[in-house]
Amino acid sequence: MLGDHDVGATLAVADFARSRSFYEDTLGLEPLLEQEDSAVYRSGSSRVLVYQSDYAGTNKATAATWAVGAQLDSIVDALRAKGVSFEHYDLPGTTRDGDIHSMGGMRGVWLKDPDGNILGLVDQ
Repeated sequence: MLGDHDVGATLAVADFARSRSFYEDTLGLEPLLEQEDSAVYRSGSSRVLVYQSDYAGTNKATAATWAVGAQLDSIVDALRAKGVSFEHYDLPGTTRDGDIHSMGGMRGVWLKDPDGNILGLVDQ
């Protein structure tokens, strides 16, 4: 039923203006639809909704993951150059080289937006 349809991430933020700067200037997303306290961004063939909410930052798990393929290292370097810091997690079956975690043949990193939403990048 839903397997043939795209799916998008929905991210709650406390301060839309601050978060907008992060998603647009730091991550490089371009808005498709903008309102006073929300925006829908295009990311590849996906969509990311960022909206102001009283529940911002309450999710303690990964909220969105980008599959960036072989560009993982260069994207991590570019984000680091923009001041992004990466999260480090001790997970079963996972090793870490610097900021990049290796897990079951996949490599990835996690970072947080200004409201603490956990975002992932993987080399898949």
